[in-house]
Amino acid sequence: MATIKTFSGTKNHKVVMRKEWLTARKKLLVKEKKYSRLGDELAKDRRALPWVKVDKEYRFEGPNGTETLADLFGKNSQLIIYHFMFAPAWEWGCAHCSFWADHYDATRPHLNQRDTTLVVISRAPLAKLEAHKKRMGWTFKWVSSGKTDFNYDYGASFTPDQLKRHTAVYNYAPLDMDISDREGASVFFKDPRGDIYHTYSAYARGIDILNGTYHFLDWTAKGRDEDPDDTQSWVDFKDQYKNSHDLSTVLA
Repeated sequence: MATIKTFSGTKNHKVVMRKEWLTARKKLLVKEKKYSRLGDELAKDRRALPWVKVDKEYRFEGPNGTETLADLFGKNSQLIIYHFMFAPAWEWGCAHCSFWADHYDATRPHLNQRDTTLVVISRAPLAKLEAHKKRMGWTFKWVSSGKTDFNYDYGASFTPDQLKRHTAVYNYAPLDMDISDREGASVFFKDPRGDIYHTYSAYARGIDILNGTYHFLDWTAKGRDEDPDDTQSWVDFKDQYKNSHDLSTVLA
């Protein structure tokens, strides 16, 4: 039976009586409340960021044919784009982006109720997106930006020249990139006149907030339990997991 390597470890963990546990838990609760209030302040600061008007026209290929950025909003005034790593030459999309995308369908009705549309965008052609979507059992809207500069303009893809010259910029800083596409999310607002504004983008660890599984794991004794030298080495497409666990690893 396959085993799961433990990196954080639970061996020889302190065990106490209930009263002492409650004291420790209440002490931690003080920090958690500070964290929540800081998160509220951070969200407020995000909303206070200045906007950039989108003057460039983008045309995407999707299940409804060719659509503009304005079309992707649907009836809502807010649009969240997930930049899914899927370069045109790849057979399948990124397994790690698939891990994130597994969370998206359930949230869409609630986002829509709050005047927000969620759409996934990649550079791969629509046929490949549809095949990957069918394999994963997703229903969210996924469109191709392969014929536009959209992914490049919003910092999620890099030209061959940028890769060759080591001039790529990712997550707002120069980074020696060895791959043409990375993960990220961008947010837009459309006013009553139809003008569109870019309001926010996040990349790398900045998109952790979109991954509910990680937040569940953060509550557990082992936490995310990832290899610190290769944090997501355990991630695979959900139809490739073996689902076999060795109980001995729980106390390793």
